[in-house]
Amino acid sequence: MSEFAAKIYSPEYEPKDRHPAIFRLFDSLKSGEVMELTNDHDPRPLHYQFMMEREGQFTWEYLEEGREVWRVAIGKK
Repeated sequence: MSEFAAKIYSPEYEPKDRHPAIFRLFDSLKSGEVMELTNDHDPRPLHYQFMMEREGQFTWEYLEEGREVWRVAIGKK
C-alpha cells in the first residue's frame, strides 16, 4: 500500500492536539481513501477511540510495529 491521500506524524503535535488532528484529517478523507499515521508508540488508545466514535466507518491496518516507529493505514469506508 503506497498511495495515501494524507499522512500525519503525530509526535509533531502537542499531546492534547494529536487525536483531534488525526480525526480532522480522517474526516476530510473521501470514501475509499487511506491516510497514513506515523507514531512513536502503539496507537492502540486511538484505535479504541475510532471504534467508539467512528464505528463501521474505518479500516485499520498496521504497516509497521516497531519499538520506535509505528505506522498505521487508516482507511475511510
